[in-house]
Amino acid sequence: MTNSPIKVTGSRLWQSLMDLAKVGATPLGGNCRLALTDEDKAGRDLVISWFRDEGMSIRIDQIGNIFARREGRQTDLAPVMCGSHIDTQPTGGRFDGNYGVLAGLEVIRTLNEHKIETDHPIDVAIWTNEEGSRFVPVMMGSGVFSNTLTLEEALSAQDKAGISVRDELKRIGYAGTETVGGYDVKAYFEAHIEQGPVLDTENLPVGVVSGALGLYWYDVIVTGQECHAGPSPMSYRRDALKTSSQLINRILTIADSRQPDGRVTVGELDMHPNSRNVVPGRVKFSVDLRHSDKAELDKMHDEFTALLQAEKKEGIEIELKVVQKMPPTHFNKDCINRVRDAVNALKLPHIEMISGAGHDAVYLSRTIPTAMIFVPCIGGISHNEIEDARPDELEAGAHVLLNAMLAEAGSTL
Repeated sequence: MTNSPIKVTGSRLWQSLMDLAKVGATPLGGNCRLALTDEDKAGRDLVISWFRDEGMSIRIDQIGNIFARREGRQTDLAPVMCGSHIDTQPTGGRFDGNYGVLAGLEVIRTLNEHKIETDHPIDVAIWTNEEGSRFVPVMMGSGVFSNTLTLEEALSAQDKAGISVRDELKRIGYAGTETVGGYDVKAYFEAHIEQGPVLDTENLPVGVVSGALGLYWYDVIVTGQECHAGPSPMSYRRDALKTSSQLINRILTIADSRQPDGRVTVGELDMHPNSRNVVPGRVKFSVDLRHSDKAELDKMHDEFTALLQAEKKEGIEIELKVVQKMPPTHFNKDCINRVRDAVNALKLPHIEMISGAGHDAVYLSRTIPTAMIFVPCIGGISHNEIEDARPDELEAGAHVLLNAMLAEAGSTL
């Protein structure tokens, strides 16, 4: 690596983000590029054209992950990789995922501009269906790459119209032939907007990310009996909503004593028959528990299930379904040190932090040494058309990505 940090061209990075944002643009300034739609294809085609302009070779695997490679001096060495995704939420923003991919492109442009050679090849990845908005499960491409999901499970997934991932990959021309995860990677770095308020509130341009919260996702189904609201005295009712409301109030306190990393959310609520003058007979609600420490997460799970048990009563049934479990993620210490060294060399104010959201890096860290770099999003707003970021802070994060990857890949001017 050179003695002083190399820097990217921030205005060029910003222009790339704005050009990609035109694909699937929404009226309020956001993006809608659901996975494997025509808009996703157009976004993929555009970014691949930029990779090819920089002399990179393109490979596509069987789940549609895209890998653009800049060769190193020693082609037999494992690549150093960065990347993210370009699929979006239905009312998504211009930066979620897109920033990590285009910051990687800006790394390549800067290396070419400065005629810097690296010992290891450098790969920039675009992972298929990170968002999970159209096809479930989320983080599909990186999940198959890391052997967390099977290829068949992913290809067989269907959207609400019954259309499969397999068929849509073929339709848009991204059903690749390369074996998924069929090669070694030396290290993976992912730059991303924080999607939360900490960096923006603290007025810091960069976060050094050491891992991600573990989570439990549940569905709770409370069943009583619907009946006419007028003729049914309160003492005779088997009111599923009353029980659910009492439960939810208690569940939402589980994380209060487990700050700053404890999280609890009830995000979905479905009531049957959902009629003004009928006592609800069934209520279904979701619960999301998160923590950075596995022991604390397990305690939260135990406390939650004890609340359900304590609320059971005659005439009311409570059913619990575990939807997803993900242990806390701890990124690779050496990769974190690469990020930390780059931040310090660039003299950027920063904090070290845990990711509250899932990212492709979480799955990839199971098989590849991994670290992440966060930059602020204004107001902490993400998964929203008004999602926004400051050009200078996006540039700062890309500076960090470039220098961390150079240190890992080995370079000379």
